[in-house]
Amino acid sequence: MNKEPEIYFNKNIMEQKSNHKYTPSKKMTKSDGTIAYTFDNKLHNWEGPALIPEGNLRKREYYLNGIQMTETEWKAARKEREGLPWYKGASGKGATNRF
Repeated sequence: MNKEPEIYFNKNIMEQKSNHKYTPSKKMTKSDGTIAYTFDNKLHNWEGPALIPEGNLRKREYYLNGIQMTETEWKAARKEREGLPWYKGASGKGATNRF
């Protein structure tokens, strides 16, 4: 009976049971000032624009897994990520009980 490996979430680091660590996007800077964030050899960045040509933020481009998006599409995709909402903590309900 084969079990799928369990995945543990810890803030920005995702580890599998085999101690394989999640690698974040790599930042690459070219000599002309262009900044590119890549993951798995594709343009990708959840934190902001994945491509900033010549360091000029006005020309920024958003990519997720190599697919180019507009800024509004990128923001919508970012909101749809799963996880706890900002107003819920990771602690159980009994932790805030004041009886």
